[in-house]
Amino acid sequence: MTTTILFSGQGAQRPGMGIDLMGDPLFNQTVAAASEASQLDLVKIMRSEGGELDQTRFVQPVLVAVSLGLYRMLTRDLALEIGGMIGLSLGEYSALMASGALSLADGFALLAARGRFMQAVADRTPSAMAALLKPDQAAVEEICRQISAGGETVAIANYNTPKQVVIGGTVAGVDQAVAAITTAAVAKRAIPLKVSGAFHTALFAPVQEQLATALAPVAVKEPQVPVMSNTTTSPFAAASLKATLAKQVAVPTHFGAGLSKLAAATATSQTLELGPGKTLTGFAKACLSGVATSHISNRAEYEAFVEEVTNGIKG
Repeated sequence: MTTTILFSGQGAQRPGMGIDLMGDPLFNQTVAAASEASQLDLVKIMRSEGGELDQTRFVQPVLVAVSLGLYRMLTRDLALEIGGMIGLSLGEYSALMASGALSLADGFALLAARGRFMQAVADRTPSAMAALLKPDQAAVEEICRQISAGGETVAIANYNTPKQVVIGGTVAGVDQAVAAITTAAVAKRAIPLKVSGAFHTALFAPVQEQLATALAPVAVKEPQVPVMSNTTTSPFAAASLKATLAKQVAVPTHFGAGLSKLAAATATSQTLELGPGKTLTGFAKACLSGVATSHISNRAEYEAFVEEVTNGIKG
C-alpha cells in the first residue's frame, strides 16, 4: 500500500499542539534539536500561553517541528511504503527535511529566518485573505487583474482544490475583490480568513531576495523520495531547490494539482497528513478518487494509526 505523506501548512497551528507527544524520546529529541537550530524555545511556543502562535516568526519553526517529529516516530515504528511527500507551503520544509534534502540544523535555521522576514513584511504591510468556495477561477482571476490594474494588489494566492481557492492582497484590494465576486456570483461563498499576512502574493516579493541570500550557503541533497513542489507542480531537485524555495513565498501555491500529479505518478493508495488539524486531508478527499485518507495530530491519533497498521487494517 503506497502512502503519500502530507505535511501541514501555516494556519493549522493551535495552542498545545505537540505537548502530549513530548513524552516520546524521539519526538522530544527532534523538538530539542529544532529549538537549538532555530534559537527558539519551541516547547514554550507550542504552549502559546503568551500568544506566541499569533506570530508568523514563531509559528513556522514550531509547526514544522511537530510534523517532522511525528514523521520520525512513524519511520521508527512502522515500515510504511512511502511513495512521495507534499506539504502546503511551509509544510514543504517538513517534507524536504523528512526526505533528506535539507538537514535538520539547516532547515530550522532557515525557518527561523524565513519567519522573521515574513513577519517584518506582514507588520509593515497590512493585508488580508479570503477563501472562495466553488469559484469560477477564470472569472475570479479576471476580477483580481482589474482591481490590481487600478492600483491595489489582489490575486489568487492558493489553488487548493478545484472547489476552493484563496485570494490575498492589500486589505482594500481583497475587500474590492470579494464585493465584485459576490456581485458577479462567481463563487458560492467568500470567507474572510484570520491570517498574519497575504502570503504567496506580490506583497511578499521582498522576502524572495532575503531568502535567496539565506539559502545560498546551505547544502542540499536530492530527496530520497519524491517531494512535490507547490510552486512548480514538479518534484524538487537539488539543482533548483534553492531557487524554488526563494520564489515560493511570493507566488501562488498549487497544492491540489501537485497532489494529483504525485498520487498518479506513485500509484498512491492512501494519504497520511502529519501535523495539527486535517485541512490537507480534506483537500485530498476533494482531489483524489478511491484513495484512503488518514491524519495524525496528537498522541492518541498516532497510537491508533500505529495499531491499525500493525493489525493490518491500514498501511
